[in-house]
Amino acid sequence: MSLVPMKAILDATDKYCYAQGAFNVNAVAQAKAVIEVHEMFRSAAILQGADLANGFMGGRTDFQNATLEDKKVGARNIAEAVKKYAVDSPIPVALHLDHGKNFDSCKAAIEGGYTSVMIDGSSLPFKENIELTREVVKYAHERGVTVEGELGVLAGVEDHVFAATSTYTNPMDAIEFFKKTKVDALAISYGTKHGANKGANTVIRKEIAIATKECMRHEGIDGVLVSHGSSTVPQYIVKEINALGGDVQNAYGIKIEQLQEVAKCGIGKINVDTDIRLAVTRNFRELFRDKPSLKNSPSIGPVYELMVKNPSAFDPRVFLPPVMDAVMYGNINDDDTRLLFERMEAGVKEAVGSLIIQFGSYGKAPLIECVTLDEMAERYKKAGI
Repeated sequence: MSLVPMKAILDATDKYCYAQGAFNVNAVAQAKAVIEVHEMFRSAAILQGADLANGFMGGRTDFQNATLEDKKVGARNIAEAVKKYAVDSPIPVALHLDHGKNFDSCKAAIEGGYTSVMIDGSSLPFKENIELTREVVKYAHERGVTVEGELGVLAGVEDHVFAATSTYTNPMDAIEFFKKTKVDALAISYGTKHGANKGANTVIRKEIAIATKECMRHEGIDGVLVSHGSSTVPQYIVKEINALGGDVQNAYGIKIEQLQEVAKCGIGKINVDTDIRLAVTRNFRELFRDKPSLKNSPSIGPVYELMVKNPSAFDPRVFLPPVMDAVMYGNINDDDTRLLFERMEAGVKEAVGSLIIQFGSYGKAPLIECVTLDEMAERYKKAGI
């Protein structure tokens, strides 16, 4: 099955009242694992490449300094990996740019093969956010590509996204934003937080989602609300990492019960990244514990060295520079590298599989309309958006 616009998947969440997890990937093996575990549960899949993940997949290991050219290369690499495993898949798959920094980043992702993009203008004044988002919408919709915007500011740190405090989304501003930009989806700020430290007792203000969705229905607005910064940060994985020599402190996520509740209150897409990072890092540490000879492996021994040097790190990108050929292109050149990436895939499936069940998207793949980008572009044109 070819990739579908993300809107096709989101429309089903709105119609049948469940949430679709959207999972960030930073390697070919991760894309493979996310698609396979969704197939297992007969769920559609939304894979996300963050703006700087494109830089990393473009070979820029210091991805915080990734250039637009790096991102163009990485966007193609991620898209090719997703297409490779989606082409014969029985489920619909969408590829979404997470936190596009500007118009050029969104354009690069679309040209690379993404079927959906997010433009994050949330740090801009309201009017400027609308103008930037509308510019992206016009370009993307002409090509059948879905667009997600953001209104309100989430606290926390994730790649280049940083804010010390949150600014909650005003439901009435959200209505104006939808009307003026014509976005398909909107990320709102309602108590979640980027990164692994969301606070031990974080409480989502579900009334913001409820009010926004009710206003949308009253105004006849077709769109889906999105929950960013929504990793659950499983405490058992954090404990296991620390027992294996890691030093991950103050790591707390959003309680799964809260996410299940907001899935019934208008939230149709829930973004998850940190859970995957933690599970993969735990699996890497277990591999080197169980097979200590790998610490001296010519191919993956340097991965272990980076783990020793960075005990508090849980983002696998910190450890993966020695094996970038496997990361970027899926080229596994020896048995040791194969073992490492098998453990990566297993970690991804553990983190993602449980959330497919918890969010309620299992068994929903047959409900998705498998529309093409060209068909969606024609629909946007007829609707004047």
